[in-house]
Amino acid sequence: MSDPDLSTDAADEPPRVLVVVVRTGGVAGIRRRWEVEPPRDEAPQWIELIDRCPWQEPCPAQSGADRYVWSIRARTPEARREQELPESALDGPWRELIDAVRAAARG
Repeated sequence: MSDPDLSTDAADEPPRVLVVVVRTGGVAGIRRRWEVEPPRDEAPQWIELIDRCPWQEPCPAQSGADRYVWSIRARTPEARREQELPESALDGPWRELIDAVRAAARG
């Protein structure tokens, strides 16, 4: 009799994905954290969200006091990525990714 956990062909399963978003700063300096590790069948949609973000572009400078700073870490089977952004840079793909992580974490 074989172990059911070992008999599954891992090559046929969608890859694991993990995204962690941390927001720091603001007037009170409160740190908030959201994390999602979606089910394997949702991995392709998350990988698409992650891949649309401009990870290689330099981070814009933070302007003004008491602003939020967002730290985004993403792990896919192909890559591990990290970026830190000021709140003013959260638009387009970055905003979509952060909003999706926050919504999924609320569950």
